[in-house]
Amino acid sequence: MRFAALTVGASMIFTTGAIASSDDLKPYPEPTAEQVQHVIRLPPLDDEAAAKVEIIVGRTMTVDCNQHFFGGEVEQKTAQGWGYDYYVLDSLSAGAATLMGCPEGSEHEAFVRSSSETLVRYNSKLPLVIYTPDDVEVRYRVWQAGDVQSVTDL
Repeated sequence: MRFAALTVGASMIFTTGAIASSDDLKPYPEPTAEQVQHVIRLPPLDDEAAAKVEIIVGRTMTVDCNQHFFGGEVEQKTAQGWGYDYYVLDSLSAGAATLMGCPEGSEHEAFVRSSSETLVRYNSKLPLVIYTPDDVEVRYRVWQAGDVQSVTDL
């Protein structure tokens, strides 16, 4: 079995590791030979209903001064017999970029993400499980709502 473990810290930190065996992953399908199973374990929050997790998929590659992006949808699926959600990215498109003329030496390494956004509910009680092709990186960002604002009649 191949998988990557994501750990929480600052937003968008990605750590690869091996998890020997975990009871909380039993409901989820085994990754295929072409897939990697990414697992995010979130710490408890005081108000988890006020938070969302953004799943960001892409690749690190050499780019120039143009804006680069991939196409690719992260699809929500449900573990049969368990009712737990997990997420699958079948593939990323070949990629696209704006067509500005770039100065020499503008090439640099950068993470290029998919143009689609996937926000899922924050739940520290279950792992967030994502399956991707071998060559795709998974990053994430935690979004939290601020205080409720009200509008007073003027």
